[in-house]
Amino acid sequence: MIIESIELQNYRNYEKLSLNFSPGTNILYGDNAQGKTNVLESVYVCSTTKSHRGSKDREIIRFGQEESHIKMIVRKQDIPYRIDMHLKKNKAKGVAVNGIPIRKASELFGIVNVVFFSPEDLNIIKNGPSERRRFIDLELCQLNKLYVHALVQYNKVVAQRNKLLKELAFRPEYEETLDVWDKQMVQYGSQVIRYRQQFIEQLNEIIFHIHSQLSGKEETLKIFYEPNVTMDQMEQMLAKNRESDLRQKTTGAGPHRDDISFIVNEIDIRKFGSQGQQRTAALSLKLAEIQLVKHLSDDDPILLLDDVLSELDGNRQEHLLSEIHHIQTMITCTGLEDFLTHGFPIDKIYKVVKGTVADDDSFLGGKYER
Repeated sequence: MIIESIELQNYRNYEKLSLNFSPGTNILYGDNAQGKTNVLESVYVCSTTKSHRGSKDREIIRFGQEESHIKMIVRKQDIPYRIDMHLKKNKAKGVAVNGIPIRKASELFGIVNVVFFSPEDLNIIKNGPSERRRFIDLELCQLNKLYVHALVQYNKVVAQRNKLLKELAFRPEYEETLDVWDKQMVQYGSQVIRYRQQFIEQLNEIIFHIHSQLSGKEETLKIFYEPNVTMDQMEQMLAKNRESDLRQKTTGAGPHRDDISFIVNEIDIRKFGSQGQQRTAALSLKLAEIQLVKHLSDDDPILLLDDVLSELDGNRQEHLLSEIHHIQTMITCTGLEDFLTHGFPIDKIYKVVKGTVADDDSFLGGKYER
C-alpha cells in the first residue's frame, strides 16, 4: 500500500498544495512552524477522519475560510483509491471514496493504515491514562470496525448518562431511567473491554522481542491491560457506584477510565522508570504497532514520523531507521544531518518554507549533496 499523491486546499497554512510521494522515504525539512507537520496531519486526517493532535475540523481550516478540502490518491494491491474529504466549520465533514459518499467513518477505515510517531508519543509512558487510552483507540479504530461501533456507542451512552446525572438534581423522578443507560453501558462497554484486551495481548507477542533488541537484551518489557472494571463486574459496579455518581454527577466506573501499564524487569516504568527506559519502551511500542498492523491487515502501513529523530539518541535513531526502510515513510525534520550521518537512503526530499513545499534540487542520485 502506498500513497501516491495528496492535494490540499485551505488546509491550515496551505492555500493550495499538491504533492507526489515516492513509495520509499519522503523527507520534508525546514525550520519550525513552516507547515511540515500539517502535511503529515493531512495524510492522517484523510486516512482516519481524525487529527492526531485531537484538533477540531474548524481548527484545521485555513484562517478566514469556511471549508477545507483534501484529496488523496492511494494504491493498494494495484487498485487505486481516491479519497476526498471536505472539512466544514459548522457542519459535519463530507467524505467520498472513488466519488461515492460514505456515511460512516468506519467505511473509510482499512483502506489506508497509518502509524503516526511524534515527539509527544515518547511521553506516552509517563503521561496520564487518557494518552494511553487514546493510543489504543486510534489504532484499534483503524483495524477493527466492530470496535469503532462499540466505542462510538459506548461514548454516546456515557455522555447521555452524565447528562442525566446532572439533570437529576432538578428532576429526581427520572432516576429510574438510569437503569436503561446502565444496561447499554454494560452491553457496549463489555465489547470495548474485550477488544482492548485482545489488542494488548497481540501487542505483547511482538513487543517483547523488539524491546529486548533495543535494550541490548538487558531488559524485558511486558504490557498489561488494566481495565477499570471487568466485563463480569461492570453491572454490579454501576449499581454499587450509583449513589457516588449521583453526588458527583458523572460516571465513575467503566472503560473510559482504563489504563495500560509497562513493566520492565518487573518494575512499573510509568512511576519508577528512567526517562531512557520510558523512551525506549515508547519506541518499542511504535515498532510493535507497525508489525501488528502488517500482521492484521496483511499489508505494510504508511509511517509518519514527525520530527522524532531529533528526540532520539544515535542508537535509537539507527534502530528505528533500520526497521522502516522497507515501507513508505514520510519524515519531517529541521535538517538532514541525521540522515547524512547514518547514510540512510532517501528517495525524495521536499523543502518547506512558510506554507510552500518544493522539491529540493540538490538531492541527486540517492545521496544528498550539501
